[in-house]
Amino acid sequence: MQTLDRDELGIHISAPPETVYAIVADVTRTPEYSPEVVECTWAKGATGPAPGARFHAKNRIGKVGWGNKPIVTAATPGREFAFARTEPFCGTVHWRYRFEPEDGGTRVTESYEVVRPITRIGWIVVSNFGRDKNRRRTLHEGIEQSLQRLRQVVEKSQPAS
Repeated sequence: MQTLDRDELGIHISAPPETVYAIVADVTRTPEYSPEVVECTWAKGATGPAPGARFHAKNRIGKVGWGNKPIVTAATPGREFAFARTEPFCGTVHWRYRFEPEDGGTRVTESYEVVRPITRIGWIVVSNFGRDKNRRRTLHEGIEQSLQRLRQVVEKSQPAS
């Protein structure tokens, strides 16, 4: 059985921290840059990012899809956006984005930490029924891809100078 604990990667984006935060914290925009999230909507009366707000996320890896209901744990404009998702058999994973001013733009760091481990049954699902032999690597590559796509989305939205 595989194990996951934590990982993080960062990237420079040529936009102010508040601009990058606004795109990340609007979870409805997550499918624009995430390689696994295909749909996100605010839930239970939430209309935007705030600690305790919930949203519905639909993920897909290959032909396998599943839904989850994360809860926002941090929403500090221009500094941090974080949420935790708990799924039956799949433990609890805490995802975090940090935004720091850097060279006229922003250093964005995306990370995850497994708070409650995934069960054996959960591994069957998250490994795409055994097709993904290294979920740690897949998540790492997913963070890289998501940060690259986020940079494209943000920088494309910036006015030409």
